[in-house]
Amino acid sequence: TGWKNYTMDFGKLTADPEAMKHFGNTMVMWDFHARQPKKVFQVPGAPLEIRWAWGDKHNYAFTATALGSKLWLVYADDRGEWQAKEVAPISDVKGGVLPVDISISADDKTLFVDCFGDGKCRVFDVSDPQKPKQIYEKQIGRQVNMVSQSWDGKRLYFTTSLLARWAKQGADNEQFLRGYAWDGKELKPAFDLDFTALKLGRPHHMLFGSTKIGANRTTVASIR
Repeated sequence: TGWKNYTMDFGKLTADPEAMKHFGNTMVMWDFHARQPKKVFQVPGAPLEIRWAWGDKHNYAFTATALGSKLWLVYADDRGEWQAKEVAPISDVKGGVLPVDISISADDKTLFVDCFGDGKCRVFDVSDPQKPKQIYEKQIGRQVNMVSQSWDGKRLYFTTSLLARWAKQGADNEQFLRGYAWDGKELKPAFDLDFTALKLGRPHHMLFGSTKIGANRTTVASIR
């Protein structure tokens, strides 16, 4: 995509046909041992985050296209060849909802999709990765960006900051860290930290520890 698009005001960006042509439309699979690309997939609509399934025999990953509002699956077919295909719409909202972050549960059955455009988290049943089905949605705020889960899948955490120049304006420019309990059916509010009121900056990415690999803690990083 290039740095120029990411440093433009979002309203000006979407109104600039030439700039909109410069969003990325590919995904590259790498062999990290050989440090060489193995295959380039055509994924129109600016794919962002990639999340791999956790299971030992689950040879696939999901991505969401920011401009296309689609879920895509990257998987090994019966011949062992890697493929990429669109498997589900993320919403039917005209103009899309700008899906930005995704998180797959430890049992590979549930996928959480954050949508910056309308501030909602949409939840998909991905127990059949070839046929995801939306099962729930929750209004998190006026804008929402990153989502992370606790290792047991019972708690989810949401932050708001995508890019400073892409943030919404006025009252819609909320900056928060919000926690929710997840019982497999719905998200229930647990706590809310207003980063604007607390003068903590712009919350972006969250990193989780584990009792098996280190201290069990949450770190929230603020960006400008």
